[in-house]
Amino acid sequence: MGMTLPLHIGMVAGEASGDVLAGLLLSGLRDHAWSYRAQGVGGAHMQAQGLEAWHSSDALAVRGYVEVLRHYRRLLRLRDELTQRWLSDAPDVFVGVDAPDFNLELARRLRSRGIKTVHFVCPSIWAWRAERVGLIREAVDHVLCLFPFEPALLQAHGVAATYVGHPLASVVAPDPDPAAARQVLGLSDRSSVALLPGSRSAEVQHLLPRFLQAARLMQKRMGELQFVLPAVPALRSQIDALLARHGEGLHVRVLHGQSHAAMAAADVVLVASGTASLEVALTQRPMVIAYHMSALSWWLHQRKRLQPWVGLPNILAETFLVPELLQEQATPEALAAAVLAWFDAPQRVRQVKQRFADMREQLHRPTGALAAEALSEVCRA
Repeated sequence: MGMTLPLHIGMVAGEASGDVLAGLLLSGLRDHAWSYRAQGVGGAHMQAQGLEAWHSSDALAVRGYVEVLRHYRRLLRLRDELTQRWLSDAPDVFVGVDAPDFNLELARRLRSRGIKTVHFVCPSIWAWRAERVGLIREAVDHVLCLFPFEPALLQAHGVAATYVGHPLASVVAPDPDPAAARQVLGLSDRSSVALLPGSRSAEVQHLLPRFLQAARLMQKRMGELQFVLPAVPALRSQIDALLARHGEGLHVRVLHGQSHAAMAAADVVLVASGTASLEVALTQRPMVIAYHMSALSWWLHQRKRLQPWVGLPNILAETFLVPELLQEQATPEALAAAVLAWFDAPQRVRQVKQRFADMREQLHRPTGALAAEALSEVCRA
């Protein structure tokens, strides 16, 4: 299939982080004078760049085996619907952004009917579920990789790939002034901790009560400590209910989104494992990474896990640069102790900030230009 102008792009981005990445990709294409028509599944960032959204990216914001099972039939119907729409009006290229369990099967169907397919964000075959590489090879023409070690790994398995850098390295401000950020948010000049319990309902349900109980312990031990909590707008009612139940007496400032502002205002960040932990690293803030899911989901996840780290900063550093407290380790007491330890270790803070600065330099690339070039090659092939 040859490339036409404007380029017709089918896109599916899962959840908030995928919407951010896909919005940055579209912005990069526009910056490099690409004319395009984009349709599919996405959120506010993609729609701001012209996506015609048939469904919100929130439709795919499901994580964990048990949680996926609850939504299985709905997700199958959505994938069938998208398949039929794009087979009847074939795009020049389909770009699946993250959400590999959903997007790789969709890409496989479309590619089998002659539609070019690209996957943006290499599935974490280096961390767990290495067997997925066979489906990647069958489903996609090209993978756009966020991390520098991924293309060689994929190419060894016969999958074409390009390292495009991580778009967040271009948009997350490095080491912002916390005092200035607090002033902008109307916070006091007291020490601050940002609480980032995730962008999915299940994550918030599992993690926010633990984070709030940890915050209560921190406030008791450190006195005039304040907390800032960026709330995903779609989850605000859930967050408010959990705050009412677990946050009485806490100095918690809830923001409407604004996760980067919350990171900037914080001395330390308590964050769910995922893309947000990389954003914290790019902001050059010390952090504690936490995660908790249903017991069955955790058991299944552990069986397929290939390396000791789950947090992206630690995976990139190949060491436990920052603490990870997962599942039964993620108690309020342990979370509070790990966060407060950063306040007592200024030398350790300086060292980790330097490591994060080096990480940022490694990830900072002209992502839009590199992605546009890769898409061009795929479409012209």
